[in-house]
Amino acid sequence: MTLTQIFIFTALGLVAGGFYKRVNRGWLLFLASVLAVFWLQPASLIRNLPFVLPAASLGLATAVWALTLPRETKISRQDWWAAGILGGLILLVSATRFIEPLSDLLAVRPPAVDFAAIFVLVLALFAGLLFWLVRGRMLALYLSIMLIVAILIVIKSPPLAQAASGALRSLSGQDPALASPLDFGWLGFSYIAFRLIHVLRDRAAGRLPAVSLRDFVTYIVFFPALTSGPIDRVERFTPQLQTDFLLDSDQLLTAGRRLITGLFMKFVLADALAFFALNAVNAWQVQSAGWMWLLLLAFSFRIFFDFAGYTHIAIGLGMLFGVVLPENFDQPYLKQNLTAFWNSWHMTLTQWVRSYYFNPVARWLRAHKIPILLVILFGQLTTMGLIGLWHGITWNFITWGFWHGAGLFIHNQWTAFSKTRPFSLSPSITVPLGIIATFAFVTIGWVWFALPQPADAARVFSVLVGMK
Repeated sequence: MTLTQIFIFTALGLVAGGFYKRVNRGWLLFLASVLAVFWLQPASLIRNLPFVLPAASLGLATAVWALTLPRETKISRQDWWAAGILGGLILLVSATRFIEPLSDLLAVRPPAVDFAAIFVLVLALFAGLLFWLVRGRMLALYLSIMLIVAILIVIKSPPLAQAASGALRSLSGQDPALASPLDFGWLGFSYIAFRLIHVLRDRAAGRLPAVSLRDFVTYIVFFPALTSGPIDRVERFTPQLQTDFLLDSDQLLTAGRRLITGLFMKFVLADALAFFALNAVNAWQVQSAGWMWLLLLAFSFRIFFDFAGYTHIAIGLGMLFGVVLPENFDQPYLKQNLTAFWNSWHMTLTQWVRSYYFNPVARWLRAHKIPILLVILFGQLTTMGLIGLWHGITWNFITWGFWHGAGLFIHNQWTAFSKTRPFSLSPSITVPLGIIATFAFVTIGWVWFALPQPADAARVFSVLVGMK
């Protein structure tokens, strides 16, 4: 989100906060979230893509809702209204092409209304087929998960994203030779995908609560958390839309503090550090170890202030609309070990991966009599490798994930070892040493996260240790 968008959302929250007794908050958040998914989508050189991708996000949300409904459930009048309004809003966004001031609000001019109408019709037919033919069926649920994962793989893998860009350029009559992985910037899909998989997996396990279409779509594309999280759970999020809410002075003060903190962290500290934080260009310009360490430290703090700042902004905006989003950071750079770091850095991602990957895999391996040491090693390496791949299917993110997976395994074994041979050092020594060691380990790992090529990372490590 840009500063302008954040200020407009803040103003909307302040204005709406005093009118919830006369305006239904659930419908307001539904309308705002649907329109925001188009407004926040960045521009693309592929014709109509900045319209198609947000519409596809809404279509996927509707399709997954239809697929996860219990077999005995009938669509309510409110659900029909939500479906009609959703389709109407998509058409309305397309119709703004004829209204010059409104068309300028989007990254590019919207497509023709007939194109949007066909797109809405296809999405409606697809959702209807899922509802009438395969809703609730295990095979359909797991095939849907595989489809979402496949889309993630395409947009996270530069070669596949470039191939997809070329194919879309050909379909739209553009030159596929100009395709670039950057063309395929699907706003928020990394977070949308995890929310959808969570819902599908919980439906398969029989623990998904009943949710209306209006609240489900709002949950999937809730605009404060769309771009950078946090990753909420549907059973935690949607009940908040049903309660009465009136923005009072205490809530306004709390939300304001979160917004001011987030704006300062992101647009002052993080953006200032970005001028000299480690990147692929200055990695080859610095000659001394001292300056290279300074660049690496700048990146370490920049990525924290950037990400944590956006989280503060998302939580603050959510509070203005009566929605409390989960915390995502808890002073991670002050933790004494790597396990504690990952329990306080991007906490909702860590909890999601633990719930839907690590724990099921560990239980399956243990049920097949795999030694516990191998279970822990495999689970932690693959879990952190998965988190790395979630950021991008490139060598540097995979290496970064395995670096942390190995670190977590070593810490796990050290903890087990130290319980049998306890040390008598004072906490006044062990606590600061643990914080320093953990911060150093995490900071060194950022080298792989920051640099796209192996040669870049090799150059940085050689300078860090004094070998040019």
